[in-house]
Amino acid sequence: MVKLDILSDPICPWCYIGKAQLFRALEQVGDHPFTIEWHPFQLNPDMPEGGLDRRSYLEAKFGSKEAAARAYATVEEHARSAGLTINFEAMDRTPNTLDAHRLIHWAGIEQRQTFVVDLLFRAYFEQGRDIGGHEVLCDIADTAEMDAAVVGKLLASDADADDIRKRDAHSREMGVTAVPTFIVAGQHAVPGAQPPETWVQVITEIKEKLADDA
Repeated sequence: MVKLDILSDPICPWCYIGKAQLFRALEQVGDHPFTIEWHPFQLNPDMPEGGLDRRSYLEAKFGSKEAAARAYATVEEHARSAGLTINFEAMDRTPNTLDAHRLIHWAGIEQRQTFVVDLLFRAYFEQGRDIGGHEVLCDIADTAEMDAAVVGKLLASDADADDIRKRDAHSREMGVTAVPTFIVAGQHAVPGAQPPETWVQVITEIKEKLADDA
């Protein structure tokens, strides 16, 4: 097996698209060599703990709602091409994602990481839910068949918060400036939301090399 480390943020639309395109390629290939692990990278590491009103966030980032709409038009186009729905109108808040990353970390311990990542993406981009809220995160944990009561107690504490921050900072120190970033076999970085055919080519080359080395 080959390790595929994915640096991502559950409020990053390109991460949402990139995941969909990667997994479309994995379905096409069938017997793929990857063992996948998700890693934290906050788009907004200085976001207030309770997040921000979405309109205020967009105006601060883009200058106006209209400018934000223009910026996101390309995102929506790529999302549709990937078979995804992004409901920007349903989003009232832009959350701090530290706790969402903690949930992803705990899901990894229970071998449910990718499932939880998918649920977080769908909750935010399709349903407009505040994935910084503990009630929402506990609901997602329950859907993923994790112990929501335990998750709630962990979220109420500082468990693993410093570790998430350190891992995020380490990625930045290593030169990661944007997500998604995919790291193949701990060596080769594949940046951005790559189309399925690119991943099919990467997987084919890896399988050929593994066969030659066998």
